[in-house]
Amino acid sequence: MFSEPLAGWRHIEVTDRRTKLDYAQQMKYLVDVRYPDAALITVVHDQLNTHVPSSLYKAFEPAEAKRILDKLDFHYTPKHGSWLNMAEIELSVLANQCLDRRIPDQQSLQREVEAWEQKRNLDSRMINWQFTTADARIKLKRLYPSIQS
Repeated sequence: MFSEPLAGWRHIEVTDRRTKLDYAQQMKYLVDVRYPDAALITVVHDQLNTHVPSSLYKAFEPAEAKRILDKLDFHYTPKHGSWLNMAEIELSVLANQCLDRRIPDQQSLQREVEAWEQKRNLDSRMINWQFTTADARIKLKRLYPSIQS
């Protein structure tokens, strides 16, 4: 799942599993399809074991992996700070609006998710994130200590 909250854009890829190879293919999509002209793409994600640069070297030849990685700037959310992961908000909306019933097979799921994604992107539905740094310092005091002068 990709979510660009301020642009009102998201993309979901339905796969059999969440493997390092799947992750690598999605990073390639981000670089080659979504932002082919970008010099550097900032990617914020959680610390799932597949979300590592070495996944690209597992999926691609070294030169291709390096080409993709050179365009990506990774930032990881804190291990106990999943509230930072705005993609989780999108997944929750998806679950409530699209996946609230039995879907018989992966092909049907792909069609349903694509239709939902297309409508939500056309509507440019943005996430109104109101959690501030000050809120984070209170809620996650041990992860975000204040700097005293």
